[in-house]
Amino acid sequence: MSAVALSGIIDWHELTGWSTFTIELVTIPIFSAVAGLITNWTGVWMLFAPVKFAGFRVPGLAAIYPWFPRRVQILPIFAAGGRFGFQGFIPARSEKMASMVVDKAISRIGGPSDFFRQLEPVAIANQFASIIASDLRSTVDTVIQHAYPDLWDDLPPRVREVVYARVAEELPELANRAFYEIGEHVDELLNVKTMIIECLAARPELLKDVVHGIGAPELRFMVRSGLLGFPFGILLALYLHVHHSIPVVGVLPNWLVILCGAAMIGVTVNVIAVRVVFTPAVAKPWYLCPWRQARFARRQEAAATDFGHAIAHQVITMPVIVGHLIDGPNGDKTKKLLNRVLAEEIDRILGRMKPLVSVAVGARRMKAIRRGSTSTAIAVVPELATDPEFNRVQAQKLDLLCAQKLRELPPEDFVELLYCAVEQDAWLLYLHGAVLGIAVGCVHLLIFGA
Repeated sequence: MSAVALSGIIDWHELTGWSTFTIELVTIPIFSAVAGLITNWTGVWMLFAPVKFAGFRVPGLAAIYPWFPRRVQILPIFAAGGRFGFQGFIPARSEKMASMVVDKAISRIGGPSDFFRQLEPVAIANQFASIIASDLRSTVDTVIQHAYPDLWDDLPPRVREVVYARVAEELPELANRAFYEIGEHVDELLNVKTMIIECLAARPELLKDVVHGIGAPELRFMVRSGLLGFPFGILLALYLHVHHSIPVVGVLPNWLVILCGAAMIGVTVNVIAVRVVFTPAVAKPWYLCPWRQARFARRQEAAATDFGHAIAHQVITMPVIVGHLIDGPNGDKTKKLLNRVLAEEIDRILGRMKPLVSVAVGARRMKAIRRGSTSTAIAVVPELATDPEFNRVQAQKLDLLCAQKLRELPPEDFVELLYCAVEQDAWLLYLHGAVLGIAVGCVHLLIFGA
């Protein structure tokens, strides 16, 4: 270290009249507390921000990147094209995090059939029927005119009125049958894990909000626990007072002891914060664990309510479910199922009218009407997700199911919901604590010397 760093930029002995021990006893704990707060605050910030990668291109980085160890390659400090920067741990691993959320939480709540039953297929069918019924005549007109533009004009007015009336009368039954069949085959049509991974991976800011929402009190505690740097700073100052009287290690210079001590404090406050929040999941006697139980486990009931609400109102929503059913990997199966059911129902609705309509328009045109009817009805399905009030009511139903099932999880499993967000990168948080501790230690040496 330079002479300036050894003596400090100000002569505090002359300015205050205090001894070196007094100056260290006053200043080191304060700097340690500040270092702890900065370490833990930035550590929590790094979990969530920035949502998108922020960085710059480094010439030659793309060429040497493949030679880095795998543990380094997966750090969220590299991006395609040889860019170096940073992205929050959770947004950077949104797909993996979403998969863990499904495996550790949502799969415990239930499968596709459980979610679909909770949404009440009858309620969905009624909404579907009401959407069509709100513009029934126009819908029927569109179906027939789409197949043959002049066909509807060819039908006698009496026949048209009978068709309108018959469709209006049988519409609820048609909708019920359609969504009953979807419910019977929903395990084949709806892949909850794929649906949620696609949803959260495409919207990393949503995943960030969900994880932050369920663990907000614990994250605030982790930041505040940085103040533990103060008592550790007192211990460091007391040690410095006797350091040179200790054999062997006493030969080390004070500046090196301060930097090493600052690094240890930066790591220690991080480790304590993580352990107090996440371990032990099951309460232990105070003599085995001073805080007895993980803070997150103690708050399971409230956190489960928050998480259930987030899942129901932000993740497994009607727009997401409907979009996955119609446009997801099994969308073709859903449409094929609806085509078959609706065709059968249309034949049933026409009933005794079918010979009359067939005679009036011809058998070939009759088939065109049926094809047009099914495609028009399927096109209406996405509109199930456009009514905010209906979506809110459906979300409340899922909210109850999710919160109840999450409250019933064993504490060990529940704690994993939040711990999985920091587990993989905990070592990097500890390293970050050590580096910041050393940086603050350098500032202390610069101002106060050694």
